[in-house]
This record gives sequence, structure tokens and C-alpha cells, in this order.
Amino acid sequence: MGTEGTGPSSYSVGTMSERFDCHYCRDSLQGKKYVQKEGRHCCVKCFEKICANTCIECKKPIGADSKELHFKNRYWHDSCFRCFKCYTSLVNEPFMLRENNKVWCSNCTATDEAPRCKGCFKPIIAGDQNVEYKKMVWHKDCFTCSQCKQVIGSGSFFPKGDEFYCVSCHEHKFAKTCAKCKNPITSGGLTYQEQPWHSECFICSNCKKQLGGKRFTAVEDQFYCVECYKECVAKKCAGCKNPITGFGRGTSVVNYEDESWHDYCFKCTKCARGLANKRFVCHNGKIYCAECPKRL
Repeated sequence: MGTEGTGPSSYSVGTMSERFDCHYCRDSLQGKKYVQKEGRHCCVKCFEKICANTCIECKKPIGADSKELHFKNRYWHDSCFRCFKCYTSLVNEPFMLRENNKVWCSNCTATDEAPRCKGCFKPIIAGDQNVEYKKMVWHKDCFTCSQCKQVIGSGSFFPKGDEFYCVSCHEHKFAKTCAKCKNPITSGGLTYQEQPWHSECFICSNCKKQLGGKRFTAVEDQFYCVECYKECVAKKCAGCKNPITGFGRGTSVVNYEDESWHDYCFKCTKCARGLANKRFVCHNGKIYCAECPKRL
């Protein structure tokens, strides 16, 4: 900030009572108003033409009868010493000398140098509530959702390119929808047969335990954990009477008429020879190899 000086500081003005001539035009100064500068006496006309400082604002001479202000070898009429931006007089006020020798008041300087809001493009001055993101700044009330236009302010948001979305709009516009409940999946979740699910929606149809990361069996549109599938859904082996789950040993199943067997349970009733993928004979409801019925 600067403080202006006032003139005249290098000359004096008075009325000549003695016999003197103007240093420049040689006219008599007796009884006339004159200016003394650097030990020389001159008439007012020659002073303004030859000696007066030039106002840096209006480019006109600062006459002997004018009030002169000066700062860093620059001169102004007092009426020209105004803020370049708001035109307020800066006589006896703090100011800043900026580019092109223009003077600015403190308020306009602060406003001009302040960062600009990305929303309204107006300055964000000290004390304004604001939001910053990646070297960009907004007034708090200018930071709004690109979809619903509601103020996000200091709340949570999701950036998408040059746009910003509140949590609700982001969920409806971009989040995947659960195959079961049809609501957006905002975090986590899992995928089965290229369909997204909430973890809490992908559960056993019988015991309701979550199946994410666990073994399960799908039967039509229902899912079952291993235990519930064994107890409630799986067919019972006609040989060992245990459930045929398709897990572990015995993943291959033999079906005959209305009954099913583990492949390792499908064997001759008499000689216990395994008959999976082999010829067999059914006699009186029992399974035999092709040779054993001849020995009955």
C-alpha cells in the first residue's frame, strides 16, 4: 500500500512586490502572481507550460493553483487520484499502485486478486464459505449437483468428468441395480451369471444366510447353501440313502426310472461290481450285473 505526498514540494507561489522579470518570457512580475522553482521566478503561464508536472492520469499539467499529489515520482491532480476500478477518491486513503500506473483502493485490490468461483465466476473474498476440489473453488452455495441442482456444499459427492453428483443422483444415474431388490448397489456387492447383487440379497432361500464366497447350488431361480440343499432339495441316493449333492466324491449321478444313485453306489446287488456306464439288469427292483442274474 502507498501513501501519497502533497505538493507543491519543489516550488512556491506568491505575488511579486519587487522588481523581477519572468525567467522564461522576461515579462515583468511586479504586482503579479508568480512561481518560484529551483531559485527561478516565472509567471504562471510559463510555469504551466514549461515547469509544471504532468498528471499521470489525465496527462494535463498540474497548474500552480491545483493541489498536487505525488508517489514514487508520479504525479496526479487531487481530483484525478481515484480508484481505477470503483472511481472512489483515494486522497488520504490507502491505495495500491498497479500495472499501467493505475491506483486501486484496498477493497478493489482484494476483490480483483481473490480466486474466482467456478460456479458464478465472482470473486471469493476472505470470510466466504467455499468448497475446494482439485485446485478449483466454489462458493459453498454455488457447489451444486449437476443432476438435481441441489446444493452439495460440504456434503459427499461423486465427480464425473466436469460434473458433480450428490450421493442420491449418482446412485440412480450410475450405480448398478441389484438383480433381486432392484435398488442401486453403492458399494461392495457381487456378480452371479453377469448380474449384480447386494451381498445381503444373495442368500440361501431356506436358511437366509449370505452365500457370497461360499459353495451353493442354484435350483431354477432359488439358491441354497450346501446344508440346506442336502436337507431340502437334493435327491436321496437309492443305494446309500444319503443326499446326492454334486459336491465332492460322487459328482456323477446315475438315473434309472424314478431313482438316482451316486455313481459309486450304483453297483451289482450280488457281487458289488460297479455298474456306472456298464450294462446292468433290474430284477425284482434290484440292480445286477449282466452275469449275476444267471446264478440266482
